[in-house]
Amino acid sequence: MDERPITIWAVSDGRAGIENQALGLAEAVARLTPASIVRKHVRFRENYDRLPTGLKLQPRRFLAADADPIEPPWPDLWIAAGRATMPFSLRMRRWTKGKTFVVQVQDPRWPPQMFDAVVPPRHDRVVGPNVIDITGSPHRVTPEKLDDALIRFRELVDPLPHPRVAVLIGGKSKAFDISPERASRLAAEIALAVETEKGSVMVTFSRRTPQRARDLLASRLKPLPGVVWDGEGANPYFAFLAAADYVLVTEDSTNMATEAASTGKPVFILKMDGESLKFRRFHEELERRDVARPFGGTLYRWDYPPLRETDWAATDVLARMRARAG
Repeated sequence: MDERPITIWAVSDGRAGIENQALGLAEAVARLTPASIVRKHVRFRENYDRLPTGLKLQPRRFLAADADPIEPPWPDLWIAAGRATMPFSLRMRRWTKGKTFVVQVQDPRWPPQMFDAVVPPRHDRVVGPNVIDITGSPHRVTPEKLDDALIRFRELVDPLPHPRVAVLIGGKSKAFDISPERASRLAAEIALAVETEKGSVMVTFSRRTPQRARDLLASRLKPLPGVVWDGEGANPYFAFLAAADYVLVTEDSTNMATEAASTGKPVFILKMDGESLKFRRFHEELERRDVARPFGGTLYRWDYPPLRETDWAATDVLARMRARAG
């Protein structure tokens, strides 16, 4: 690699939780070397999208009308996340005659040697010489972004009494759900802990949060000092992380737990309905690193080095690119 700025494509289907992983890794690489980042969103026409990845033989021909083109000039670094990107990632090295360094984030469920590098969460147990496994997932949270968010939302968070408790609520997935009964118990436990400490809450919900659970949690937590974000206007999520003394996060989200752990603040995991061996391995890994603990109804402090897994993965990706370029 010469000293010219590199071009990075961060490719996903555009869903925030998926895009932020590719974009977060791209931004981390760009903090290490001059680079320009291009976001690419890929989606397929409906009938073609139903085909398994192995049968999507001509993916560029069947992109949906609102998708971004995947055409030359090719980037120096391709970072992709999500199932929709796989037909492109599997062919990118051939299309570019090996000039583009191809990185797939998450477990691709294809042999890792099909890519130049794979960046999966360690709890997925993907192995190979080109696997850069990390705790959790890549993300966009940095100390600088948290400081900026705190300034932008100062009027919202500054009046809140300490300790401030960020409450990050996920929702329904293949493994987890939040029933009305679970939501009621969570609300009661959170409210009691915050009231005992005479603190405040900063609550945000996922798009996946069931409406009944959202309503129950909001109705119980709104009377407390604090903010329950209704999804309208600018998103204060980064400001909540920056302002928090403690972070409570539901067990369904690798992204939110990893982002919370990058702050160095105590992270408590909230139990949901359901079970997942993969997520149990993830939470056990966080506990071994003394990053997160199960929420038992009380708030207390401990210290740990903030997770910097995204920066670590970016350093490894860039080193592999440079080694291949000679």
